[in-house]
Amino acid sequence: MGEPMLDSYIKVLDVEPYFKADKLRVPLKFGKVVMTEVLSFIVKVTVENRRGDVDTGFGAMPLAEKWAFPEPRIPSEKKLKSMRLIAEKTCRLVKDKAGKRYQHPLDIMLSLRDDILRLAKEADKEAGLPIPTPVLGVLVATSPIDAALHDAFGKVNGISSYEGYSPQYIDHDLSVYLGEDFKGLYISDFIRSEKRSELPVFHLVGALDKLWKDEVDESDPRDGLPVSLDEWIRRDGVYCLKVKLSGVDVDWDVKRTKEVAEVAHQVLSEKGIEHFYLSADANEMNPTPDATLEYLRKLRKESPLAFNSLLYLEQPTERDLNKHMFSMREVSKIKPVLADEGVTDLKSFELALQLGWSGVAVKTCKWHSSSLIYIAKMERYKIPYSIQDLTCPGIALVHSASLAARTNPILGFEYNARQYLPFAYPKVQRRHETLFKVRDGKVRTDTLTDTGLGFAIRDIKDVLE
Repeated sequence: MGEPMLDSYIKVLDVEPYFKADKLRVPLKFGKVVMTEVLSFIVKVTVENRRGDVDTGFGAMPLAEKWAFPEPRIPSEKKLKSMRLIAEKTCRLVKDKAGKRYQHPLDIMLSLRDDILRLAKEADKEAGLPIPTPVLGVLVATSPIDAALHDAFGKVNGISSYEGYSPQYIDHDLSVYLGEDFKGLYISDFIRSEKRSELPVFHLVGALDKLWKDEVDESDPRDGLPVSLDEWIRRDGVYCLKVKLSGVDVDWDVKRTKEVAEVAHQVLSEKGIEHFYLSADANEMNPTPDATLEYLRKLRKESPLAFNSLLYLEQPTERDLNKHMFSMREVSKIKPVLADEGVTDLKSFELALQLGWSGVAVKTCKWHSSSLIYIAKMERYKIPYSIQDLTCPGIALVHSASLAARTNPILGFEYNARQYLPFAYPKVQRRHETLFKVRDGKVRTDTLTDTGLGFAIRDIKDVLE
């Protein structure tokens, strides 16, 4: 890419890691696992641009080891020990390598990817893991650093980070990453020049979640917040629902989806709202695409209401796309099917498309930089995508919302921390009150500032408390 010519480019002066544990308000079941607590990695980065200006940026992400590293034979404590070591080692690596020359934030982590994967192997040995942390786990463990670099880049240059992906702020086009078809094209060509003022949210219906108020009992929290799905819909007006499936019991999955649709239809009708939308996530538990097809066929027969409301399916089969090379073409003829855990780089992205997946579930936990590149490609070729999260609280949620506000995902973005971590990071929630409070199924983005990723954060205490 040659020597940087732009004064906006940054070098890293410092990278400070922090960790914070939170217990979930209610258990979250997906696939074979139940999540009851999370450890978040939070990072502060200090950078300097070529003009000598200095500023800081922040990033955060729950490490979500049960999702990112699902090997059941290894206890969560060991997985988290390795992921934490990976995060800390990458902080030191970025401070060292990215402190020696000025670069655009898009290029910093992507250029260090191979080094980071090597560091991960060292961390795995130190943690005593019998098998390596998957690439997905490495991405999750390091994603806050990538986010913080983009945030700091925007702040030190007095711009929104999303303004910084045009030729005014980056001296190479997307052909560097996406080939000659993208010669002369930049990320700025594929994202919104202004953020959307409001975003629909996808409410998560976990496999253990209660659907009706009369199912709530003394074992449920009494904290003033809704517990059952009907209560959530009545309070927040949510009309986009992500349904967690078992993936191994087609009849249960069909029944569950049908029941969710009936709750949504009944409660929203009382509010004068006719339409609602579903997505379905089996978390890789369908053994083959045939099981996915069976689910769709039975759902269409038993609940036209649910079937017609179903927007897309998310990663119904295994994340290792190479293992069986399942073709998803027959599934995608019926409903769009998006790859999530299966896409961790451009190679797996391309493989997913070759195998007939309709598009990709974008998550900031797989790096902000990579997400932007995937989105550019999907926008160019009219490939559908969603924006999902990892039960992201605090600025992790703000980050996800800022990305959704500047792009064109299917309808809106997933926001389930209000269900499972509603009291985490109160300072951030107060600062972004209209972003955290859902009204008529949407959140407002007016609190997202015009510098950095929009966090409106200057002190690490405001992120941690």
